[in-house]
Amino acid sequence: MRWPTLPNQKQNKYKNKKVSVNGKVFDSKKEANRYCELIKMQQAGLIKDLETQKKFLLLDTFRKNGKTYKQINYYADFVYFNIYEKKVVVEDVKGCRTEVYKIKKKLFEFIYPNLTIVEL
Repeated sequence: MRWPTLPNQKQNKYKNKKVSVNGKVFDSKKEANRYCELIKMQQAGLIKDLETQKKFLLLDTFRKNGKTYKQINYYADFVYFNIYEKKVVVEDVKGCRTEVYKIKKKLFEFIYPNLTIVEL
Protein backbone atom coordinates (compact mmCIF):
# COMPACT_ATOMS: atom_id res chain seq x y z
CA MET A 1 0.00 0.00 0.00
CA ARG A 2 1.27 3.49 -0.78
CA TRP A 3 1.07 6.09 1.96
CA PRO A 4 1.49 9.83 1.56
CA THR A 5 4.48 11.11 3.47
CA LEU A 6 4.18 14.20 5.59
CA PRO A 7 5.03 17.47 3.79
CA ASN A 8 8.22 19.44 4.46
CA GLN A 9 9.80 16.52 6.23
CA LYS A 10 13.55 16.26 6.36
CA GLN A 11 14.97 12.82 5.76
CA ASN A 12 16.47 11.09 8.75
CA LYS A 13 19.65 9.05 8.84
CA TYR A 14 17.77 5.74 8.44
CA LYS A 15 16.05 6.93 5.22
CA ASN A 16 12.54 6.29 6.54
CA LYS A 17 9.80 8.88 6.17
CA LYS A 18 7.02 9.60 8.62
CA VAL A 19 3.57 8.56 7.42
CA SER A 20 0.10 9.57 8.61
CA VAL A 21 -2.77 7.06 8.74
CA ASN A 22 -6.17 8.06 10.14
CA GLY A 23 -4.57 10.94 12.05
CA LYS A 24 -1.85 8.78 13.60
CA VAL A 25 1.77 9.48 12.63
CA PHE A 26 4.14 6.53 12.16
CA ASP A 27 7.92 6.56 11.81
CA SER A 28 7.89 4.50 8.60
CA LYS A 29 5.71 3.02 5.88
CA LYS A 30 6.46 -0.43 7.28
CA GLU A 31 5.07 0.61 10.67
CA ALA A 32 1.97 2.17 9.05
CA ASN A 33 1.33 -1.02 7.07
CA ARG A 34 1.60 -3.11 10.25
CA TYR A 35 -0.88 -0.80 11.97
CA CYS A 36 -3.39 -1.38 9.16
CA GLU A 37 -2.90 -5.16 9.48
CA LEU A 38 -3.49 -4.99 13.24
CA ILE A 39 -6.63 -2.86 12.78
CA LYS A 40 -8.02 -5.55 10.44
CA MET A 41 -7.09 -8.27 12.95
CA GLN A 42 -8.87 -6.34 15.71
CA GLN A 43 -11.98 -5.90 13.54
CA ALA A 44 -11.93 -9.65 12.82
CA GLY A 45 -11.81 -10.41 16.55
CA LEU A 46 -8.33 -11.97 16.53
CA ILE A 47 -6.83 -9.33 18.84
CA LYS A 48 -8.12 -6.65 21.18
CA ASP A 49 -6.96 -3.60 23.14
CA LEU A 50 -4.57 -2.37 20.43
CA GLU A 51 -2.32 0.46 21.64
CA THR A 52 0.33 2.40 19.76
CA GLN A 53 3.48 3.93 21.24
CA LYS A 54 2.87 2.42 24.69
CA LYS A 55 5.41 3.61 27.24
CA PHE A 56 7.27 1.15 29.48
CA LEU A 57 9.41 2.48 32.32
CA LEU A 58 12.91 0.94 32.31
CA LEU A 59 14.63 3.12 34.92
CA ASP A 60 13.03 5.77 37.10
CA THR A 61 14.49 9.22 37.73
CA PHE A 62 17.13 9.24 40.46
CA ARG A 63 19.67 11.55 42.09
CA LYS A 64 23.30 10.75 42.78
CA ASN A 65 26.03 13.08 44.01
CA GLY A 66 23.79 16.09 43.45
CA LYS A 67 23.03 15.17 39.84
CA THR A 68 19.56 14.18 38.62
CA TYR A 69 19.34 11.39 36.07
CA LYS A 70 16.24 11.30 33.87
CA GLN A 71 14.09 8.23 33.61
CA ILE A 72 14.58 5.84 30.73
CA ASN A 73 11.54 4.59 28.82
CA TYR A 74 10.93 2.14 26.02
CA TYR A 75 8.11 2.96 23.61
CA ALA A 76 6.62 -0.12 21.96
CA ASP A 77 5.27 0.43 18.47
CA PHE A 78 2.24 -1.79 19.19
CA VAL A 79 0.82 -3.61 22.20
CA TYR A 80 -2.28 -5.79 22.01
CA PHE A 81 -3.92 -8.86 23.50
CA ASN A 82 -3.86 -11.97 21.27
CA ILE A 83 -7.20 -13.64 21.95
CA TYR A 84 -6.24 -17.14 20.78
CA GLU A 85 -2.87 -17.28 22.53
CA LYS A 86 -4.36 -15.47 25.56
CA LYS A 87 -1.33 -13.23 25.99
CA VAL A 88 -0.18 -9.64 25.62
CA VAL A 89 2.03 -9.05 22.58
CA VAL A 90 4.60 -6.24 22.40
CA GLU A 91 5.74 -5.46 18.84
CA ASP A 92 8.56 -3.31 17.54
CA VAL A 93 8.76 -2.68 13.80
CA LYS A 94 12.48 -2.56 13.13
CA GLY A 95 14.40 -1.15 10.27
CA CYS A 96 17.70 -0.77 12.09
CA ARG A 97 18.63 -2.28 15.48
CA THR A 98 20.60 0.55 17.08
CA GLU A 99 22.87 0.02 20.09
CA VAL A 100 20.46 2.06 22.24
CA TYR A 101 17.58 -0.18 21.17
CA LYS A 102 19.57 -3.33 21.98
CA ILE A 103 20.27 -2.07 25.51
CA LYS A 104 16.66 -1.01 26.05
CA LYS A 105 15.45 -4.40 24.83
CA LYS A 106 17.69 -6.18 27.35
CA LEU A 107 16.41 -3.95 30.16
CA PHE A 108 12.82 -4.52 29.04
CA GLU A 109 13.25 -8.30 28.98
CA PHE A 110 14.71 -8.20 32.51
CA ILE A 111 12.14 -5.82 34.04
CA TYR A 112 9.09 -7.33 32.33
CA PRO A 113 9.76 -11.11 32.47
CA ASN A 114 6.19 -11.99 31.38
CA LEU A 115 6.49 -9.93 28.18
CA THR A 116 8.73 -10.33 25.14
CA ILE A 117 9.39 -7.84 22.36
CA VAL A 118 8.52 -9.30 18.98
CA GLU A 119 10.58 -7.66 16.25
CA LEU A 120 9.11 -7.34 12.78
